[in-house]
Amino acid sequence: MRRHVIIGRYGPGDRSRLPLGDGEVETRLGLVVGERALDHGIGRALRDLAKLGVHPSEMGLDVLVLAAHVHAADTRISRASESQDGWTREIRLVVPVSDPERWTAAAPTFVRMLNFLTGDRWSIAFRARPRRFARVVPTPAGRLIGPPFDDLALFSGGLDSLIGAIDALETSRTPLLISHAGEGATSDAQSTIFDALKAHYRGRAFERLRLWMAFPDGFVRGSAGENTTRGRSFLFFALGVFAGSGLEGAFTLKVPENGLIAVNVPLDPLRLGALSTRTTHPFYIARWNDALATLGVNGRIENPYWDKTKGEMVAACANGALLRRLTPTSLSCASPTKGRWQGLGTQHCGYCLPCLIRRAALVTGLRPDPDPTVYTVEDLTERALDTRQSEGVQIRSFQLAIERLRARPALAPILIHKPGPLFDESPARQAALAEVYRRGLAEVGVLLAGVRTRPG
Repeated sequence: MRRHVIIGRYGPGDRSRLPLGDGEVETRLGLVVGERALDHGIGRALRDLAKLGVHPSEMGLDVLVLAAHVHAADTRISRASESQDGWTREIRLVVPVSDPERWTAAAPTFVRMLNFLTGDRWSIAFRARPRRFARVVPTPAGRLIGPPFDDLALFSGGLDSLIGAIDALETSRTPLLISHAGEGATSDAQSTIFDALKAHYRGRAFERLRLWMAFPDGFVRGSAGENTTRGRSFLFFALGVFAGSGLEGAFTLKVPENGLIAVNVPLDPLRLGALSTRTTHPFYIARWNDALATLGVNGRIENPYWDKTKGEMVAACANGALLRRLTPTSLSCASPTKGRWQGLGTQHCGYCLPCLIRRAALVTGLRPDPDPTVYTVEDLTERALDTRQSEGVQIRSFQLAIERLRARPALAPILIHKPGPLFDESPARQAALAEVYRRGLAEVGVLLAGVRTRPG
């Protein structure tokens, strides 16, 4: 195990000496390319927003710069080789920002948030940007009319974000949709859906901001890359805050996610680390809102679908006909390219956890219409599925979770606390989360009726 520190630098002239801890391995994160252009997609995002009449604040830019440090660490420090237990890494960040005093006040909240999100041990320090970069965001030219956007939402290319976009557009909102252009299949889904929405809602002024950010192999010396990406939603949320800080007045960044996935109760007691993500957990979102308040950012993050199952989201979509037409282009699968070993293209496997929740939602929400998605395993009832192979692992876990809750319904209010604390939520909201967990498992139970599993 090695301890890693990632130190952000604003250009080659940023050479302030920063002491290293005992045994720490330093990685320099250069934030500037050329004379003043920001690197890692940040400069491009600034330019793209400026074209839309949106000019983020310096604090909003700092949020995205912090996210670049987090993303570099999360994707380029290997859990296998850089941790004692095969999972928990020790990571320190030193981030140059516009207002170190305010950022230092928010540091404990960000540390708590990241520890919870990724399962690692984080330490964050902030220092002033070099004087030459005290201001980075270009000063906007005078405008008589501000940007048209009155809605701000994450847009991942999945089914939930598609429903969120349709619901906003059907209520005559003008959303700015926020996407991270990461894995190719996901990026393709985002573009296809966005183009289809533009064609359907012709003449509407909604737009999309995409960020390209990736770090090369070998970025962290001596470490392989890491593909668990438990911190991915930190970059996603930060991009939304970055954009929102340029909108007029207070903003709300919407995170369209069904309640079953948001709470993400482990399906069995052994589900730790890679099997229990917390990317939209209520505790995590609450910490973001605490941090934004400390930073003085005039916005907050909310999940408008926290009390809905995925099937309920489908059934209540404000334009069901459009949703049915675009559903096949949305992408929910955890590994949509794994079919290439069978000579298949990008498609849903049909048996990973998000695929199963999607299938169950579409069976329930589209009734009596069939699910139009193409799955690698099209018929889950055709044969008994091996629980020691990927095709049967998640199904058997769901079966066990459903059986456990059916035998002891009173467990639901206890189990929703397993992924993380819910003390920010009122008793009424905690009861609603327990109920959406029950309904979500029941929804999957309908899909799995008649599905057989067997040990390998």
